[in-house]
Amino acid sequence: MLKRLEIHNYILIDSLEIDFPEGLVIISGQTGAGKSILLGALGLLAGGKADASVISEGAQNCTVEAVFCGVSESVREMLEDSGAEWNDGELIIRRVVAPSGRSRTFINDCPVPVQLLSSVSSSLFDIHSQRATMDLLDPFRQLDLLDRFAGNLDLRDSYTASHSRLQNLKERSAALREQLARLNREKEYNQAQFRQLESAAVKEGELEELDAEQTQLANAEDIQTGLCGILEALNPSDGERTSADSSLKEAVRVLNKLSAYIPSATELSSRLESLRLELEDVLGEIESIVSSVDSSPDRLARVEERMSLIYSLYQKFSCSTEAELTALMEDYRSRLVNTGLIEEELASVEEQIKKETSLHDNLAARLSEARKKASGNFSEQVQEMIRGLELQQAVFSVDITPAASAGRYGKDNVVFMFSSTGRNPVPVAKCASGGEMSRIMLCLKALMARFVSMPTLIFDEIDTGVSGSVADKMGSMICEMGRDMQVFAITHLPQVAAKGNAHYLVAKAIQDNGRTSSSISKLSEQERVMEIARMLSGSTVTEAAVANAVSLLEAK
Repeated sequence: MLKRLEIHNYILIDSLEIDFPEGLVIISGQTGAGKSILLGALGLLAGGKADASVISEGAQNCTVEAVFCGVSESVREMLEDSGAEWNDGELIIRRVVAPSGRSRTFINDCPVPVQLLSSVSSSLFDIHSQRATMDLLDPFRQLDLLDRFAGNLDLRDSYTASHSRLQNLKERSAALREQLARLNREKEYNQAQFRQLESAAVKEGELEELDAEQTQLANAEDIQTGLCGILEALNPSDGERTSADSSLKEAVRVLNKLSAYIPSATELSSRLESLRLELEDVLGEIESIVSSVDSSPDRLARVEERMSLIYSLYQKFSCSTEAELTALMEDYRSRLVNTGLIEEELASVEEQIKKETSLHDNLAARLSEARKKASGNFSEQVQEMIRGLELQQAVFSVDITPAASAGRYGKDNVVFMFSSTGRNPVPVAKCASGGEMSRIMLCLKALMARFVSMPTLIFDEIDTGVSGSVADKMGSMICEMGRDMQVFAITHLPQVAAKGNAHYLVAKAIQDNGRTSSSISKLSEQERVMEIARMLSGSTVTEAAVANAVSLLEAK
């Protein structure tokens, strides 16, 4: 339960520190006094959006802090799983909003993400605003209420998980099928491209080698003529001229003879001998080249044809090197291989879809059966409670029909049906008045309070649109809920206010500095009498209103 609430610098609330008891807590006040501000502050603790506009004028920041006791084991487990600190006994949650609009959240003085604060708060208290009454018109809210009543949440979670897995598998299957179809459409093309590149068998550096060979073949005659001329000049074959080798040999012989007279002749002789040997090597290589030079026109034609092929491949595939051609060939090879791999994966996914579909349909069927089984008892209890609020002919039922397709929460459409006259019930959204909607919502909340572990429930004018004896009966119903849990009822109805275990007044006042501020205070017994009298008579409190207020309080 909510034990203590502290609010500092939140809109019109400068500073508020207040303790709350168990049971039914009444909060009243004139219109515009600040009751909605109080709910807004609690909304921050529920994880609501924070911005700088909530900070009081002139303040550095605003702080909302709540102390809870009697916290459930599920909350403790939630905190332990998240690594947040747990203190036995009390749980303190706090949110601080800075001028930048950013906020910090704390649980037991430990900084936590706002998502964790929201999750924890949802297990500590529930705020039923006038907007929440409209939420009753949401088909999912109706389905959710029925599932909670039936105890279907674990089963529904299992179904939802299976539905999500199935959708993911179907999306994967569709993607694989699209990829496979694209590859199959391109298969002939890919095969032709691969085969062309594979048959060409272009090797790295091949074009450079071919270019050198083509140059040699195209100029073979000139090469041979030039080299033969060198041989003839250095080593004549006609015998009329002396070869260079013979001349060098003779020069070496003479220098060796003269070395006895000229010391430097020995060195010169050695150098000439080296020159002669080098000449022999050069002549040998030239002769080798001459003998190896191919002047075959057929070979030249083949080389030029090969070069033409490589250049044509460059142009066709937008490549500039043999390595790029090889890489492209491997890419086409992988596309052909991937087709088989994709087919294997698709077969595996389809098998998973078959298994998941079986589980999915089984869970959906169980969920539908559980809903149908619970709907009768749910309808009877809600109808009985509604009739107890002076709608004696009211009919309430749950219409469950198969959905056009399976959704996140099953294969059922759940619609709450209502008639205040006992005839021809229609969807609640189409028939219920404001007062009827308030009564239906209260009955649903009262019923669900028995099945949902919620220590604190906050009603914001759930009695809108009712009065008189109906208001009294609604007050009794809220009071009954307060026996098992802490209930806050923000109300304008004296019949409801008189049922409370404690009564708090929200008031607005103008301070000495001219600023308007809101405050909340617990009423004494006499103050409570006067507040209920005001609620009965208006701004002018009459003796009759006071007497009526006393009577209401005594009758609770």
